[in-house]
Amino acid sequence: MSRTRPATWLVALPMLLLALATIYPLLFTANVAMKTRRDYVLDRFALADTLRGQNLTTAWTSVGMGRYLLNSLIVVTASVLLLLLFGSMAGFALSRLRFRGSTVLYLACLAGLFVPFQVIMVPLARIMADTGLIDTYPGLILVYVAQFLPFTVFLMTSYYRTIPQEVIDAARIDGSSVYGVYRRIMIPLGAPALLSVGILNALFCWNDVLMSLVMMPSAEHRTLMVGVTSLRGQYSADIPTFASGVLIAALPVLVVYLFLQRQIADGVAAGSTKG
Repeated sequence: MSRTRPATWLVALPMLLLALATIYPLLFTANVAMKTRRDYVLDRFALADTLRGQNLTTAWTSVGMGRYLLNSLIVVTASVLLLLLFGSMAGFALSRLRFRGSTVLYLACLAGLFVPFQVIMVPLARIMADTGLIDTYPGLILVYVAQFLPFTVFLMTSYYRTIPQEVIDAARIDGSSVYGVYRRIMIPLGAPALLSVGILNALFCWNDVLMSLVMMPSAEHRTLMVGVTSLRGQYSADIPTFASGVLIAALPVLVVYLFLQRQIADGVAAGSTKG
């Protein structure tokens, strides 16, 4: 027992320090958001004496964080739903259906993982401008789907390959079509992987700045992270208002993690131990 305790502390102590390093910036931001400009200038590290919501109200209404949040919710929700639909269908086809060129197609999807957005940014922006998709929701949604679809296809293909072939053969013997196997077998069994990849894609799209900045140049259609980035220049002298905008951007992700942390862990465990 005495040998296991030091070994446990050797693991627990770095994890504790890492947790504190992760939580402290959020607590510091929340504390600054509750201060006035005068209080922040006098002592930026002191605790706020009272809980003030004025800075949050200013960031939500005057700065436009409410509009930016709505834009992000629309774009991220549509993008994740399309990614899950196309990614699960492609993963099923590439893992279980045998057709000419399937291996080449799968390798092409893997190659897409190594193409950064910066390489295709200029020609993509010109194509989107020529088709009238710049500064529109569908344009940014298509860019997100194209950028993160290879990652989704890779994960779903890897997961679907772990499902026993006997389950699919039994469904085909019972008279299920290919679509029936996908809808009745692959979707329910792939739910843990779909949840995990959906959350990851939602975080990728939510935290994106570059793609949204290129595709949504107008202030009306800015996403939340682009709006937070713009606050650095507009409110560089009003740090509490800037901190309020950062806090508004961080809270949705924090809430999602708090409510879905069990599902995230279960999805990752299922994907690593299945079969």
